Amino acid sequence: MSGEKSRSKGAAHAPAGLRARKKRLTYQAVSDAAIAMFLERGFDKVSVAEVAAAADISKPTLFRYFPAKEDLALHRFADHEDEAARTVAARADGESPLEALHRHFLTGLAGRDPVTGLCDAPEVLAFHRLLYGTPALVARLYAYQGRSEAALGRALGGGIAARLAAGQIVAVLRILAEENWRRIDAGESAEQVYPGAVEAAELAFVQLRAGLT
Repeated sequence: MSGEKSRSKGAAHAPAGLRARKKRLTYQAVSDAAIAMFLERGFDKVSVAEVAAAADISKPTLFRYFPAKEDLALHRFADHEDEAARTVAARADGESPLEALHRHFLTGLAGRDPVTGLCDAPEVLAFHRLLYGTPALVARLYAYQGRSEAALGRALGGGIAARLAAGQIVAVLRILAEENWRRIDAGESAEQVYPGAVEAAELAFVQLRAGLT
C-alpha cells in the first residue's frame, strides 16, 4: 500500500517538475533573444512585439513571463535576488551572517562572478554597458535590489533592525560591484582589478562589522 502511495506521489510530481523546467527554459530563451536584440540595436530601439516575434510567442504570452520590457534584460538577475538571503540561511554553524556574506563575496571575486563586477568576458562587458548605459534598466535594477534587501532582512530575523542591516549590506555589495565594473570599463583587466577588489571588500566588511555588531 505504501509503495502504491509513493508511486502515485511521484507520478503527480513529475508533470509539475516538467512544467517548471519548461517554464525556466522559456524564460531563458526569450530573455536571451531580447538581450541579443538590445545589444545589437539598443534597448530603446527594440519593441516588445519584435522580441515576441523573434521568440515565436505572442505579445500577451510574453507579458505573462515578463511584466515589463526591462525585465527581459534583467532576467539573469532574478536568480540572484535572494542570493544573500540563501547565503545567510546556509551558513555553517558558528559562522555569523556577515562572515558568510564576506566569504561568499570573496569566492565570487575569485571565480570572476559577473555579479561582483569583476568579469571582463566580452559578452559580460557588453551586457554591463547595455545595463549601466540605459537609465530605464538602472531604475528597474533598483527594484530587484529592493527585493534582495527584503529577502535578506527576513533571513536576518525580520524587524526594523534586520531591515536596516539588510539595506546596508546590499548597498555595500552594490557599491563594490559597481567599482569593479567601473575600473574594468575604463580598460583594466579583471586580473589587474582583483587585488584592489579584495582589499575593498575587506575594508567594506570591516566597516559593516563595526557598525552591525
